[in-house]
Amino acid sequence: MISRGRKITNKVFQYLIIAIVGVMLLYPIIWMFFATFKTNKEIFGSVALLPQIFSLDNYISGWTSSGGMSYTDFFRNTFILTIPNTLLTVCSSSIVAYGFARFRFKFKSTLFGLLIATLMLPSSVIIIPRYILFNSFGWVNTYLPFYVPSALACHPFFVFMLVQFLRGIPKELDESASMDGCGSFRTFVQILVPLMKPALFSAGLFQFLWTYNDYFGPLIFVNSVKKYPISLALRLSLDSESVVIWGKIMALAFIAVLPVMILFFLAQKYFVEGIATTGLKG
Repeated sequence: MISRGRKITNKVFQYLIIAIVGVMLLYPIIWMFFATFKTNKEIFGSVALLPQIFSLDNYISGWTSSGGMSYTDFFRNTFILTIPNTLLTVCSSSIVAYGFARFRFKFKSTLFGLLIATLMLPSSVIIIPRYILFNSFGWVNTYLPFYVPSALACHPFFVFMLVQFLRGIPKELDESASMDGCGSFRTFVQILVPLMKPALFSAGLFQFLWTYNDYFGPLIFVNSVKKYPISLALRLSLDSESVVIWGKIMALAFIAVLPVMILFFLAQKYFVEGIATTGLKG
């Protein structure tokens, strides 16, 4: 009985610590949510978490107050940029990873080493040659500077992650499929892709979050306000007024992070499973 009571006490203490840490981590989001209902005077003149009056004025006025466009347009631009970019990244990275993980060819180690070496190149080093190249193609002020590199597997982190995951899948599955008459592509699509689902979800979630939150890339390659994603729209809202109404900015920022939070909680099972199994080798 004493041992059982001690186990219950330890478990309650563990859950209490987890709850406290969770509240501490979520507090900035909670504070931002309640700040969406406050005026500048309340935000800077009071430490109270709850607003004096719950009003949706900041949401209503902020939704249609950026450069003559509404946030409906900015959200549409964001998803037009993010969803194809994510799908192209997952498809191309998985195919390249399949080639490196399952086939033997000349200079395989050298090419894989070059691919991994590009991870050490900071984006600030390659942004100028990329801009010159894309500008010569006439791709500036379009989403092609994001689509085309994703379609050509120019994100080595995801290729490396998927290669590591594929190395944990026994090659005997490929051999059995080959004996049943499956070619390489059919083996990849029907046998390996279903087994790669956790890693593919993780790669897709990472790419979606990075593209959705990207500010620097759209700032360089997108010039028209009509094509701005949500990251640039938030900055536009901040610069469009002489006196910043921070409650309005908080409302727009909260709406902007809401899809990301929903996506993460819906996909966290696959995300954790993919990260946990990526480093395993068979």
